[in-house]
Amino acid sequence: MSRIHTTFGATSTASEVIAGIDLVGKRAIVTGASSGIGQETARALSSAGADVTLAVRNLEAGHAAAAAIVDSAGNRKVSVAELDLADRRSVRAFVDEWRGPLHILVNNAGIMAIPEQRTAEGWEMQFATNHLGHFGLTTGLHDSLAAAGDARVVNVSSVGHINGDVIFDDPNFERHPYDAWAAYSQSKTANILFAVELAKRWKAEGITANALNPGRIASTGLASHVDTTAVLPQSFDPAGTTGVSIKDIPQGAATSTLLAASPLVNGVTGKYFEDCQEAERFNPGIRRGVADYALDPYKASLLWQLSIDLLATPLSS
Repeated sequence: MSRIHTTFGATSTASEVIAGIDLVGKRAIVTGASSGIGQETARALSSAGADVTLAVRNLEAGHAAAAAIVDSAGNRKVSVAELDLADRRSVRAFVDEWRGPLHILVNNAGIMAIPEQRTAEGWEMQFATNHLGHFGLTTGLHDSLAAAGDARVVNVSSVGHINGDVIFDDPNFERHPYDAWAAYSQSKTANILFAVELAKRWKAEGITANALNPGRIASTGLASHVDTTAVLPQSFDPAGTTGVSIKDIPQGAATSTLLAASPLVNGVTGKYFEDCQEAERFNPGIRRGVADYALDPYKASLLWQLSIDLLATPLSS
């Protein structure tokens, strides 16, 4: 089967991708939308007329982002709701408060390469935030997504997934020594596997799910625990000849926006995109493409059951 190609590429911006698209009457949620590519994705959807909810941990930052979006997009249908993806009570409260159909869910929030931290359940924080929180949110909103009839779920992953599979027998590093990058990599692989399994399970209800690599973006808060001068090149390579591209925020939000709203990917599901194109399979030595294990349907099924089992753990009092 041939890969999906679009008219956009590595230097395309969210504004270019959304141009001419009408989302009036559509409702969208973007997690982690108080800054960076989350805010820009929300702004793009709002500019097309969507009713957008910014799901954020910091309400003050969220309201500031909402005001900026209204000023830029000219659409006042922008709301803010509290969501801490590492707190199951917060996820449950968000889900319980949602009413009516949901057309677009962009699972954008994430943390990267943090020092070892654990949730109240003892779960490794990156896996809990980047994957389990979004898993609980998405499955909790299933009925609203199904009610839309043509809903889209977009999982923001990373090229970092190529550094490691999900550690199925020890996802919370209870027996393995903690490694910040291994934890990050497995969480980003999980984002892709989740989209693969969700695409299979929910296709009959008109729900599509895809994952993406937004690209290397040096100007966001994601890398707050990382020495970016040591790990990022100094120039942007739009042709991808070095295998690494540095983007600004509007470029970094383009692929999320494409998968959330563009008619160019109508009906596309269970795929992984980068630079607004379906990604090639990963080749060692080039930091591009998608690892085979991240698209493995058997591992996707395993991850779904692992996630269900973990989230079934009773909440502490």
